[in-house]
Amino acid sequence: MIPIKSKNEIDKIRKAGQLVAKTLDYLKTKVKPGITTRELDILSVEFIDKCGAKAAFYGYRGYPAHVCVSINEEIVHGIPSGRVLRDGDIVGLDFGVEHEGYFGDAAITLPVGKIDKQAQQLIDVTKEALCKAIEVAKKGNHLSDISHAVQKYVEDNGFSVVREFVGHGIGSKLHEEPQIPNYGEPGIGVKLEAGMVLAIEPMVNAGGWKAEVLEDGWTAVTKDRKLSAHFEHTVCITEDEAAIMTAL
Repeated sequence: MIPIKSKNEIDKIRKAGQLVAKTLDYLKTKVKPGITTRELDILSVEFIDKCGAKAAFYGYRGYPAHVCVSINEEIVHGIPSGRVLRDGDIVGLDFGVEHEGYFGDAAITLPVGKIDKQAQQLIDVTKEALCKAIEVAKKGNHLSDISHAVQKYVEDNGFSVVREFVGHGIGSKLHEEPQIPNYGEPGIGVKLEAGMVLAIEPMVNAGGWKAEVLEDGWTAVTKDRKLSAHFEHTVCITEDEAAIMTAL
């Protein structure tokens, strides 16, 4: 059952979402060749601490950092370390905030220095796939319409969608019902209702869709080691179009 949020709950999720957006906007300015992923993690927690909120991922199911930093073939859940970002890399930043008992969650993928044409296209298509998904996240549509919108746009552009990891509901918990795959047929399953809050997150690969998790137990990578990109917004279903909670 998908929880329907009250106005008060939605307001609290929006506050958390705004802090996520501000943190990611700040980190954008720091992503450049030469910075380590651990430095990005430190910057994220320093920033959110000053805002009086809590980084949601630290310690969640044992995750050992505050922001997920995923480079090149890493799809999601990359663990910050001493690894240095290099010119030509692409890097995904996935960040969550808990504020007043409610959560916001978003992700972006950024170029590091000058990247090649395919890498830029991958980023652009993944970002637009999220927009396509949000466009159909409307009251009366089906949950699977979101999944189908992502898959169709991605595959029409020659890329593939990850199957093993999905979007999710969000609110007083970081992960709530429902699960939101990035693939599937339209017009199936639950109908969307005003007050549902969803974290929609296309994960798109330059090669095949298959993934595997490295020995650290967290970092998911493409099986063929080709590039992957990730974008995410927390959105609220309203009487009209979806309200994006993690956009400035």
